[in-house]
Amino acid sequence: MTIALVVRKSLRQHALSTAITAISIGLAGALLMAIWVVKSQAHDTFTRVDGGFDGVLGARSSKLQLVLNAVFHLEASPANIEWKDYLTITNHPGVELGVPIAMGDNYRGFRVVGTLPEMFTRTEYDPGKRYRVRVPGRLFDPTLREAVVGSYVAQKLNLQRGDHFHPYHGLNFDEEHEHEEEYVVVGILEPSNTPADRVLWISLEGVQKMSGHAAESATQISAVLVKLRNPIAGQTLDMQYNRKENRLTFAWPIGTVMAELLGKIGWFDRLLAVVAYLVAVVAAAGILASIYNSMNERRRQIAVLRALGARRVFIFMSIILESVAIACIGILIAFVIYAGLTSVATVVMRAQTGVVIDPSAFHPVMIWAPLGLIGLAALAGTVPAIKAYWVDVAEHLLPSH
Repeated sequence: MTIALVVRKSLRQHALSTAITAISIGLAGALLMAIWVVKSQAHDTFTRVDGGFDGVLGARSSKLQLVLNAVFHLEASPANIEWKDYLTITNHPGVELGVPIAMGDNYRGFRVVGTLPEMFTRTEYDPGKRYRVRVPGRLFDPTLREAVVGSYVAQKLNLQRGDHFHPYHGLNFDEEHEHEEEYVVVGILEPSNTPADRVLWISLEGVQKMSGHAAESATQISAVLVKLRNPIAGQTLDMQYNRKENRLTFAWPIGTVMAELLGKIGWFDRLLAVVAYLVAVVAAAGILASIYNSMNERRRQIAVLRALGARRVFIFMSIILESVAIACIGILIAFVIYAGLTSVATVVMRAQTGVVIDPSAFHPVMIWAPLGLIGLAALAGTVPAIKAYWVDVAEHLLPSH
């Protein structure tokens, strides 16, 4: 009888304990892979997403609040700034492009943001990639009540070119705060996997002069998205606004600001990793306990195998390989659970931020986590394997009474 047949027979005989232990291994492996992959991809994605801009100019507040509000459309705007502030920074010799944005309204919970057409015609949200409108749509005319809708908004609200809608005042949807102005959708953006997919874009003046807004809003904006000519200009503007100015804040560079945020919440990733490691140890202990506790009923089988010519090393290795086989089954389960976990994480992240991660992308954890769990399982199997090694053949071949 080959060692593979011995292992397969043992797995069938102890199917319930094998299944439970394999699921534990699968859960540990899935958690480890999901935590590392989501953390790594989230860090790379959030520090890379900047809409094609280098910095954000806004009212005095934290840099993080400005970036989350103006780039990711998550936070509330700290306050408005004057139109002259936009003119001042765009006239700076180190600034290549400045795009003003105005917000404060929503449609069914999705933000309505006012801006200029340059937001789409003069920026690349990724190197070589520009925002594009699905054919036969077009960009909004800044002199008309027209809108370009992000792909995610269009999908969720079933908006199509030619549809009309009324914005609602505030960032949170309330049916009682509907504006009287009506906008027509003239274009749907192609998916960019950026926060722009979660926004309804209209003209800057449309937001500024929306009914119900304060009179001074007509000359105010929420922030300015800034593209620099070189990093030296960023240092100059940082000195000008953040160290000498006490009315405005210049958040630069955007990637560094987001990296600081991810660094602050890194403790949560580490906590999840510790939980995954503990699950792996418990799963390995389950393998040890499962095989060890079944040794009493295995002794006679082992004695028979020995009597048929099997060597002690054969018995020892069969127990080790059984442990490894359980771990391998668990690894297969781990990849199934991993696919489910990362799919949910991807959907939630896209819904909340507009940013999309790719869980199918390769990460070294997909190699070292399975190998580590298999090694841990093999180590756990050594204790019952040693016990099997020393089974007394003569004693266990005697007929039981």
